[in-house]
Amino acid sequence: MADNTTKKPPLKIKMHKWQITTLILMIYDICAVNLSYLLALWLRFDCAYSKMDHVYSSNWLRFVPVYSLIVIAVFVFLRLYRSIWQFASYTELLKVIIATAITAICHSFGITVFFGKMPVAYHLVGPVIQFVLIIGIRFSYRFVTLLRNNLEERLPSKEKTNVMIIGAGSAGQMIVREINNSSELTEKVACIIDDDPSKWRRFIDGVPIEGGTDDIMSAVEKYNIKKIYFAIPSATPDEKRNILNICSETDCELMSLPGMYQFMLGQVSISNMKEVSVEDLLGREPFVASNEEVFRFISDKVVLVTGGGGSIGSELCRQIAAHSPKQLIIFDVYENNAYSIQLELREKYPDLDLVTLIGSVRDSRKLFQMFAIYHPDIVYHAAAHKHVPLMEDSPCEAIKNNAIGTYKTAYAAMIHGCSRFVLISTDKAVNPTNIMGASKRLCEMIIQSFDEKIKQGKADEIPQLFTHSQDHPPVKFNPADIHTEFVAVRFGNVLGSNGSVIPIFKKQIEHGGPVTVTHPDIIRYFMTIPEAVSLVMLAGTFAHGGEIFVLDMGSPVKIDTLARNLIKLSGFKPDVDIKIEYTGLRPGEKLYEEKLMAEEGLKKTSNKMIHIGQPIPFEVDEFFVNLYKLMYVAYSNKPTIRELVATIVTTYHPENVAKKDETFYDQLESINSDYAEDE
Repeated sequence: MADNTTKKPPLKIKMHKWQITTLILMIYDICAVNLSYLLALWLRFDCAYSKMDHVYSSNWLRFVPVYSLIVIAVFVFLRLYRSIWQFASYTELLKVIIATAITAICHSFGITVFFGKMPVAYHLVGPVIQFVLIIGIRFSYRFVTLLRNNLEERLPSKEKTNVMIIGAGSAGQMIVREINNSSELTEKVACIIDDDPSKWRRFIDGVPIEGGTDDIMSAVEKYNIKKIYFAIPSATPDEKRNILNICSETDCELMSLPGMYQFMLGQVSISNMKEVSVEDLLGREPFVASNEEVFRFISDKVVLVTGGGGSIGSELCRQIAAHSPKQLIIFDVYENNAYSIQLELREKYPDLDLVTLIGSVRDSRKLFQMFAIYHPDIVYHAAAHKHVPLMEDSPCEAIKNNAIGTYKTAYAAMIHGCSRFVLISTDKAVNPTNIMGASKRLCEMIIQSFDEKIKQGKADEIPQLFTHSQDHPPVKFNPADIHTEFVAVRFGNVLGSNGSVIPIFKKQIEHGGPVTVTHPDIIRYFMTIPEAVSLVMLAGTFAHGGEIFVLDMGSPVKIDTLARNLIKLSGFKPDVDIKIEYTGLRPGEKLYEEKLMAEEGLKKTSNKMIHIGQPIPFEVDEFFVNLYKLMYVAYSNKPTIRELVATIVTTYHPENVAKKDETFYDQLESINSDYAEDE
């Protein structure tokens, strides 16, 4: 009868490389620790085995199995078999010292109590030999690696880039060690710079500390440096700016450790170094909002962000999502941007109640429908046309979207019980020379008008503006029920936003230039997107209605200097490798932007970085009439709209005003009567 049983294949145990290494190391340790005490006994008897007392050698031999188990147990407990000895450091050295001390005590106690007394030299010399043998095999691997790397550096066939490290502290030492221990990096640390004189002319892992920051230029030339690593995570923005300004005068590529946060987390490595950005050279402490105040303000609220897919709007959504809102509504006319931030937030905050809606702030019916369904508690109004030259070519669109769109959104918010409405404004609204800035000043005036009427208990006197009034009857409400607080936040140019000069300059540098600057003396205030959004959110917590909040953005920066620094940071010489061309001021552009009008005094807040501008008084009822006219002119697409805007925004002085259309402006005379009838 045939045997139908299937023979099982022999069991194969597959071991990883590190497991094999650990097993070999354990066998070595057993041999080394026992041999150490035999050598100690041999040395005690003048290196003559024949003189050795048989009792002593017998005691040693009988204790070998016991001591082997003790050593393995202690080494396992201290995780000596889990360390990567290629990167052995003081931690591993300390562990070996502790292990030697523990095993030495166990050996002396165990052999004396259970087997017999041994010579004093046996107990003293044995641990020393054991320590040398244990630490020797472990650190020899690292020594061989360093020796191999040093030999490779001397090979002419493998060229390495000379690197300078700024900072001889812990972070700098970690970077030096990583580069020296790596066989993959094609870099070599040639010198270190540090402002501590006590470290000068000394060495870290064989690398000389050449001197202080005053020696950077000479050291770059002396050592033929091609790349500089800034490794001082504790440096203040001013200190960092001063050092990086010196480095930017060289032709070297600059890299920087992000900051103390990464250092505290132990994220100090070549992979964590980032390219030095222009933001690093602004020389201003980054603005950080009070998370506690913002959290209390946002938490468990329904928050709407108009223009939520834009540069500012999307960052608003990110920071709002992090503060546990009851619901976040993204409203944008451009579906691609809205979809992008929607995907990002859903991935990062899976429990967030997120609503994404496509629509325009110029559509009253869409706005009323959205507010009626979701009833937002807080509105951040970031939707706007912001590109100055494009708006100069399409002035009516700036008014429709910015001014009328803000009015319609504010009105819908007021009617539907919104508690806080925060307008995103700009320093271009101050003494505007372009229609975009003038339209944003109109937005500020709209906010101030709404606030004034609400505080007077006359919210019902705020007209409802429609381009389709025949389809939408006026809303009736009790003005005593209206409590919406309207505020504006004004700040300067945002680094990295859509339309920012930085991305434009980078693209021009990538293509070999030229880098185009409108004027050599043009200056601007700058802030980062997170800073701008932090201000907007904190302003919402400070608001009582009618304020224009202004951030202390420090000193303005020359665009020409910004362009030159960016060229240097990219490893090129301005006007040599990359040309700079001056193209002249664009339509509506001025040499400098102001944060406040001369008439608006500054009032302090509890945060030294935030001020409040006192509103310029104007006749609110007359403003509403003029705004009605302005809407009519904008939707008639008349290029003469600038003239009408100038009569409303008295600080607006346009350079080019279209020829007045007498026939059309005669028609405006009848608008007052139409407006009165609608009221």
